[in-house]
Amino acid sequence: MNFELTPEQQRIQSLARQFAQEEVAPIAREADERGEFPAHLVERMGVLGFLAGPTTDDGRQTTKLTTDYLSYALICEELGRADSSVRGFLTVHAGLVTGCIREWGTDEQKAHYLPRMATGEWIGCYALTEPNAGSDAASIETTATPAEDGYLLNGEKIWITNGMSAHVAIVFARLSPTSEVQSPKSEDATVDTRPHKQICAFLVETATPGFHREPMPGKELGHRASEHVRITLRECHVPSSALLGAPGEGFKVAMSGLDRGRLGVAAGALGVAQACLDASVEYSKERRQFGKRIADFQAIGATLADMAADVQSARLLTYHAAWLQDQGLPSTKAASIAKLFATEAAVRAASEAVLIHGNRGYSNEYPVERYYRDIKGLQIYEGTSHIQRIIIARELVGRAE
Repeated sequence: MNFELTPEQQRIQSLARQFAQEEVAPIAREADERGEFPAHLVERMGVLGFLAGPTTDDGRQTTKLTTDYLSYALICEELGRADSSVRGFLTVHAGLVTGCIREWGTDEQKAHYLPRMATGEWIGCYALTEPNAGSDAASIETTATPAEDGYLLNGEKIWITNGMSAHVAIVFARLSPTSEVQSPKSEDATVDTRPHKQICAFLVETATPGFHREPMPGKELGHRASEHVRITLRECHVPSSALLGAPGEGFKVAMSGLDRGRLGVAAGALGVAQACLDASVEYSKERRQFGKRIADFQAIGATLADMAADVQSARLLTYHAAWLQDQGLPSTKAASIAKLFATEAAVRAASEAVLIHGNRGYSNEYPVERYYRDIKGLQIYEGTSHIQRIIIARELVGRAE
C-alpha cells in the first residue's frame, strides 16, 4: 500500500475540506438545533461530484469527478469533521444506494438512476432495518408476493436515513411462503430454503402507490439534522424490472452495501475524532489555569497524545480498508475492523474533548457537545460495535459447523 495520496486524491481531499469548512460547518449547529437537513447542500455536493459514489471502474463514472474508494473515504472524513448528519446523507446516498445500483443493477437501471443520483436530482435511501430486524438482516419480515407483472410489497421499515426526501429506495423483502427461489444452475436443483436465500432487493420509487413514510417519533440523541423515517408498504406493487440482482440475491446486495457503508462510517468517525483532537488542542492552548496553559499540565498533554495516536491508527485502518476495495480484494474484515476501531476511538476522543472543555464542553457553546452526541450513532449505524466484533471473529475462525 502506498501511503502517499495521488495528486487527484489530494485535489479531492482539498475540495472536500474546503466545502466542509466553508459551507457545512458554519450551519451545522443551526441544523442540529432545528432538526432540519440543509437540503441546499445536496445540489452543491452534486456539482462537486461527491454524489456519484465510489467505484473501481472509472469508465462508468457519471460526473467529471473520479471517485475511487479512498477518495470517497477522504470525502466522508472531511464531512465527518464538520457535520455527521451531512456525512450520513452521503454515505447512504452514494455508498449504499448508488453503490449497490452500480454493482448489481442492470444496464437499464444504471442508465435510469445513476445520472439523476450523481447530480442530486434524485435522492436515495436504503430500506433494510425493521422493528424486529436490525443487525440480523436475514430475519426481515417485509414480504414480496409475486403478482401480475411484478411483486406486491408489504411490511415496515424504520430508521431509514434520507427517507423523507428520497425519490428511490432499495427495499429488502422476503419472498412470501408461497414463492420459491430456484437455483438457476439446473431445472432439477434443490430449492434453497435458508432464510437469507429468500430475500430480494427492489428499487422502489417513493411515489409508488402503497409507499408511505413519516418521521420517526421522538428527538434523537445525535444526528438531529438527519432524516430518519418509518416506511410502511401496503400492497405496494413494483414491476419485475424493479428487482436489483436476481431473486434470492437480496442478502448479498445488502451485505455488499454494508461493506461500503462501514467504510463511510469509519471515515466519518475518523473525522469526528480529528475534530475533537483539533478542538481540544486549540482550547487547551488558550485556556489558562494556575498561571499556565492547561495544555502544559501533564494529564492534559497525555490525553492529547492518546487522542492523536487513536486518530492516526483509525486513519491508517480506514485508508487500508478503502485501498483493499480499490484493489478489488476482500475487504469485509478490514472494513469491520476500521469501523469498530474508528468509532470506539472517536467515542473516547469526544468524551475527553468535553472533559477538557469543562463546563463549556457541556453546552453547545462549543461543537464538542455535538460530537459527543453524534458519535454514539456511528457506533450503531451499519452494525453496532458488538456486531463488528462478531463479523471480525467469524472472518478469523469461520462460522460454526
